[in-house]
Amino acid sequence: MSRVGKKPIQIPNGVEVNVSGKTVNVKGPKGNLSVELHDHVTATVTPEQTVQVEVKDPDGIEDRALWGLFRKLVSNAVEGVEKGFEKKLEFVGVGYRVSVSGNKVQMEVGYSHPVNYDLPEGVKAEVEKNILTISGMDKQAVGEVAAQIRKVRPPEPYKGKGIKYVDEVIRRKAGKAAKAGA
Repeated sequence: MSRVGKKPIQIPNGVEVNVSGKTVNVKGPKGNLSVELHDHVTATVTPEQTVQVEVKDPDGIEDRALWGLFRKLVSNAVEGVEKGFEKKLEFVGVGYRVSVSGNKVQMEVGYSHPVNYDLPEGVKAEVEKNILTISGMDKQAVGEVAAQIRKVRPPEPYKGKGIKYVDEVIRRKAGKAAKAGA
């Protein structure tokens, strides 16, 4: 039995969940998301306003893994259309700047030219001082955009310069030590 998979997903007020075949459609105040289920996984909406995810063989190793995975994917879709997700990136370094205009993020991170990044559909970005907030209803898309922006200039361990997540801790290294006695 999967501990994660057997938990029912509560459907909050204002969110609709429809299961048609192998597709779970979730509609809420922020928009619509759909999750395609694996052949071994089924989902049902119960009268108590919950979604129950089940698998063909609850004792099989692969099915248990799929059970937890697809339960969490449906849960993320429900949470995304209700509240949304966000990631915060901090730009650390002298002269490091970020600005957003429309669906373009422009970064000045120590290269000879500014780096532009086009945001995909459904993902928004806002800037406050040197912190870039990426938000959207699809958890996977928000995380992917944040990872790609961080990859432009990952934080380095000596001075700590670069693009890092706000809650990320950079392990610092000592630089070269001066030769003693010379």
